[in-house]
Amino acid sequence: MGAIRVLIAKPGLDGHDRGAKVIARALRDAGMEVIYTGLRQTPEMIAEAALQEDVDVVGLSILSGAHMALVPRIREVMNEHGLKDVFLIVGGIIPDEDKAKLSALGVQGIFGPGANTEDIATFIRELMEAQGT
Repeated sequence: MGAIRVLIAKPGLDGHDRGAKVIARALRDAGMEVIYTGLRQTPEMIAEAALQEDVDVVGLSILSGAHMALVPRIREVMNEHGLKDVFLIVGGIIPDEDKAKLSALGVQGIFGPGANTEDIATFIRELMEAQGT
């Protein structure tokens, strides 16, 4: 098995990317290959990057409150691109009442502000091990 490949993306109009950069650096330090797409990515851009980069995990950083609009569309476009097996995790400010809805949409992990980066790396490794890769 090669290194776990993770795409970190900032969908929508949210212009705050410090947290996404911290996560990207921490996952890279944990031995993962990380692709950071930059700010203001559309669902189509994220799915296309995930396809081109052959990633195992897509991590979305959403602080804008638009997660219930963005995440379903991103999952839909990923599925259309044949990326049903790519794990989807979300970081940002996610109200408790939305977490079950996001899980039902296929989000495997949700991490709030201040989440421990080692915990995120461990979570991703465990997802991959559970899948048998």
